[in-house]
Amino acid sequence: MSEVSQPGLQPSLNATGTWARVARRIRVPLGFIFAGVYVWLARPTTSSLVAGALLLIPGLVLRGLASGHVQKDKQLTTSGPYAYTRNPLYLGSLMLAAGFAVAARNWWIVAIMLLMFAAIYVPVIANEERYLRRAFPGYDDYARQVPRLLFRLTPYGGQQSAYSSKRYWKHREYRASLGCAIVLAILVTKMVCPRWFGSLPWK
Repeated sequence: MSEVSQPGLQPSLNATGTWARVARRIRVPLGFIFAGVYVWLARPTTSSLVAGALLLIPGLVLRGLASGHVQKDKQLTTSGPYAYTRNPLYLGSLMLAAGFAVAARNWWIVAIMLLMFAAIYVPVIANEERYLRRAFPGYDDYARQVPRLLFRLTPYGGQQSAYSSKRYWKHREYRASLGCAIVLAILVTKMVCPRWFGSLPWK
């Protein structure tokens, strides 16, 4: 899923040829490849699907709220979820990943997810933060006081910006909900009709 965790998240021109720039370009096609591997490796049960779906809900809510606050290329967004964590969209994505990992019941999927996060998303987040530091003078203070992927207990600053459903639709965040629904439907189908998906080589 595409992330828009802060305004103007364009890679730095000085980052050409670096792994962060490469990672940004390949994360979407890698995501599609991983989706196929995920479905093949998944071993869902009713209880794992219910538990996974319950973990997906807060991730979708967090991403939805964040997309309704972020103002791309206009200002440093510190309202809404951004008052508590610097990267609510990425954090929401981690929650979604956790939900799907629980639903799939396969440690290989967990290992692949962790590898992709370390190799792809960590460099991308770091590169985006370098851009924000250059683009917005107030970012250094914001970064010192607001965790990257954790929550602080009290809101940062006093930026007042109401949630905007127009931003939500503009950023096409509804695709995250649709994607989750489709994957869950596929997992339910695999649980009910496992023969349609073949068997794992070690089973």
